[in-house]
Amino acid sequence: MQITLGTGLAIAGIVVLVLIVAQGWWSARRAAPRRAALGGAAAAAGGERVEPGFGDDDGMASTQPATPPPEMRPALPRRPQRLDALIDAIVPMTLESPVSGEFLLSHLPPSRRAGTKVFLVEGLDAETGQWEPPAAGRRYGELQAGVQLASRSGALNEIEYSEFVQKVQAFADGAGAVPDFPDMLDVVGRARELDAFAGPLDAVLTVTLRANQVAWSVGYVQQCAARLGFVAGAVPGRLVLPAAEEGAPPLLVLSFDPQAALADEPQAAAVRECTLSLDVPQSDERAEPFPAWHNSARTLADDMDASLVDDQGQPVTLHAFAAIGTELQNIYRQLESRDLGAGTPAARRLFS
Repeated sequence: MQITLGTGLAIAGIVVLVLIVAQGWWSARRAAPRRAALGGAAAAAGGERVEPGFGDDDGMASTQPATPPPEMRPALPRRPQRLDALIDAIVPMTLESPVSGEFLLSHLPPSRRAGTKVFLVEGLDAETGQWEPPAAGRRYGELQAGVQLASRSGALNEIEYSEFVQKVQAFADGAGAVPDFPDMLDVVGRARELDAFAGPLDAVLTVTLRANQVAWSVGYVQQCAARLGFVAGAVPGRLVLPAAEEGAPPLLVLSFDPQAALADEPQAAAVRECTLSLDVPQSDERAEPFPAWHNSARTLADDMDASLVDDQGQPVTLHAFAAIGTELQNIYRQLESRDLGAGTPAARRLFS
């Protein structure tokens, strides 16, 4: 059968049109955020790389947006803070006779802050002989209050100390206690000295994972992080690697654009960067947080086809990681020299 010139041109036009449509589909598919794999069968048939996922029982990919796996539960709450002479200016308060926890609770100020500094009130349990925050059903023979000398917001100043004194005096008057306040100049001097010591040691390590080609969906980021033990944080766009100690701050934090996490269709929102951070003073050295940070960064970069860069956009090399590890040892030893080892309750309060 002979094909006329007009028929041949028509067929050629159809072929070109099909190729254009196919190219557009493929370009759009490559530009779309990489999604979490919910099942292996459908994707594997196309010869694509399939990441381990959380699929339906029949192994087929679901058409519904990916939901976080069961282990992506919120991190555990932190334990109550306690007074420590290393970082607090402590005010002893004497009582004529033991008082109930209910009585003390009724007189506590509604806000336990003096400016930017936290202050705490404790009672000496008449039965156990232990200092603790006032609690119902207990009786206390002595009281003490303390205000934090320094934090990441800076050293306690004269105005903050005066506010602390006023609030504690009002509490003491209501509770029938007599406070013994330390001299303001001595307290402020201690605060400045502690802040000067802590400032150079306040290290938070961060590395950015930047997508090399295809952006990621929120579900894809969650999926890759979950393989390393990360769970959902308290705010959108935040995943955390929990510490082994119950109630302790997370070992690592993986952050991405919260607007993507809050999008109406988070699986369609494009994420091109994530930041992996380690708060050095908050994490116990014995938990090996630096190796966890380093290994997590490199594993995520490999799994997500990402580059590791610093805050200036420069590549973070193995040599750079080694140099950071060496400097970290110096920070750990200096903290320990003041009995403020990384991950201790006092260090966590000081660097907060």
